[in-house]
Order: sequence, then structure tokens, then C-alpha cells
Amino acid sequence: MLGGLPIDRLTIDETADGFIDRALGARGADTRPFYSTSANGQVLALCNRTPTYHDLMMEADQIHPDGTPMVLFSKLLSARPITERVATTDLVHAVAARAQRAGVTFYFLGGDEDVNAKAVAAMQSAYPRLRFVGRRNGYFPPAEEEEVVAEINAVRPDILWLGLGFPLEQKFVSRNLDKLQVGVVKTSGGLFDFLSGKNPRAPVWMQRAGLEWAYRMINEPRRLTVRYLMTNPIAVYALLRHSS
Repeated sequence: MLGGLPIDRLTIDETADGFIDRALGARGADTRPFYSTSANGQVLALCNRTPTYHDLMMEADQIHPDGTPMVLFSKLLSARPITERVATTDLVHAVAARAQRAGVTFYFLGGDEDVNAKAVAAMQSAYPRLRFVGRRNGYFPPAEEEEVVAEINAVRPDILWLGLGFPLEQKFVSRNLDKLQVGVVKTSGGLFDFLSGKNPRAPVWMQRAGLEWAYRMINEPRRLTVRYLMTNPIAVYALLRHSS
């Protein structure tokens, strides 16, 4: 339990294996999709401040630690600390490598049209045998949501990667999880921005040092400086107050 949320302790490889197993096991079965999401400092802060956001996160079957500070705090505060950070930007590659071998299919929903198309193209270039059964940008009005779900169900992807940002993607899942005919739903935040090349990832040494947040702030100072100043103190409080 970190910051009031039950955080998964699996490694990236264990998580990726689980996605493939669940996706294959769901084929032909009339079962509710497995719902996986992620938490970072911003999510912890917003959940601590807004109970409805906390309730949305608690609907997930699995919550990954998408932030190095969460790993560090778990080692200080938990009897069963987190093994490693499970960033969606890394997880998608671990799952894709396995998916192209197992024949597991993807669907990308989210981002603008250009970002979405480039993200799919980048993944298909990196994993030539990975099969996408569909994609759609995330800019659709509420009146079209049923149509979007119907389009997804028509092609029945094994794994739906949902990149609408927090909390829009969690609300989408909450409304539609029992309607979606997929094996796994993974909320993905800004994943498609990174896959498409719109936003660069930090150098590997900064990722390993837990400084990816600093790199992002340097690249997006106006948006992220204010966000970090507003959310980090609340996230630290939540971690200290609601962890075990």
C-alpha cells in the first residue's frame, strides 16, 4: 500500500508475461477484461485530494508504480517493497516483443490523429510481426463513445492501450469495462506522445537515476514545473501518511 493505493510488486517482465497469458486466456471467453493502470506522484496527489479519483483507481485489477520515488519510498516504508518501476513507456515494448511471438493483437486508442498514427507506425517498424487490428485518436465527443466501443469490439483486440490521460482514461474504463470485448485494458497516459517521437525520453542514465521527471520538466517547463510544484508535496504527504 503506497499513498493509499495498492501497488503491484511485479517486475516489467512478469507483468508483460501476465498480459500475454491473460490476453490469450480471454479469447473466446465471455469474461470481463483485465484492467491494468498506473500511478505516479501526480496520480497519488489527485487521489489524495479528490476521493472520486481514488475510487476510480480502486476499480483497477492492477496498479503499476510508474515513478521511481514510489519505489524508493516503498523501500523505506513497506515491509514488502516494490521491485522496480514499471513505466508504461518500457512495458509496452516488453509486451510487444512477446505479443509478436504469441500472435497477440494490439489496439491504440488516444492521442491526436498524427500522434496516434505515428505511434502505431513506430511500433510496427520496431516489431514487424506485431499485429494491430485497429487504432483511433482520442478526440471524439461523448456522443460517439458508444460507437468507439463498438468499433473496438468489432475487431476484438487482445490488448487495448488507452492513452487519454488521467483521469479521462480511468473514467472511460469505468463506463465501458463491462462492454469491452478485449482481453486486457491498459491505461497509458502520454505513451503515444513518446512512441510517436512528439516527446523525447530522457537519456538512459537519467532514467536509471530516477531523473526522468527532471528531463521532462526541462523539455516542458511551463506545463510541468507548475504541476510538480502543486502535486509533489501532496504526493510525499500521501506516501508518508498512507503507506504500509
